[in-house]
Amino acid sequence: MTRVVQPNLTGCKEIVYFFDQIHPVSPDAAQFLLTNTDYVFIKKGKFLRSPIDQSDVVYFIVQGLIRGFIKDEGVEITTWINEERNIVGSIRNLGLDYETDEYLQALEDTLLIEISRASLEKLYDNFYEANIIGRKILERYYRDAEERAYLCRLPSAEKRYRRFAGTRPALLGRVSLKYLASYLGMKQETLCRVRAKYQPSVKR
Repeated sequence: MTRVVQPNLTGCKEIVYFFDQIHPVSPDAAQFLLTNTDYVFIKKGKFLRSPIDQSDVVYFIVQGLIRGFIKDEGVEITTWINEERNIVGSIRNLGLDYETDEYLQALEDTLLIEISRASLEKLYDNFYEANIIGRKILERYYRDAEERAYLCRLPSAEKRYRRFAGTRPALLGRVSLKYLASYLGMKQETLCRVRAKYQPSVKR
């Protein structure tokens, strides 16, 4: 992993604001978050996590874009892509004591806030509102996982692209075709053809 803790940035207020919009955060809980989080910057193309780096940390994306992927016989398979105001980390071994084969990679220069799972557990144990916030975040990501499962089961490349374009339009201009094709389960050439067909013709 190539990451840089940003000592010149302090406060990590973005994660407090994010939580507070889900459910009111008490001053003591806010102070705990500010004390137990750090800003991390990662350059485009670098890894936030890999199978040889199993740090027990989750991240909140302040600015940028992260993808998760696995490798199968040397081929990268993109499993998810998330932008700002999302919490990311490996959920394949969440709550389990074994390593995961998942990679997390920055698709843009990305600023994140990191918090250890140990600090999250203390947050849950000491502040009741953290459990409400955690439940609502898990509900959101369960819905996202259901959407990904639905997306990958659509029978045609065109239907998968149309679904993605309709549900996550903000990512269309940000994610390279290589990674988007992998996420949608199609060849890059197929994606180019589908995109050309999907885009409305320009009126003369």
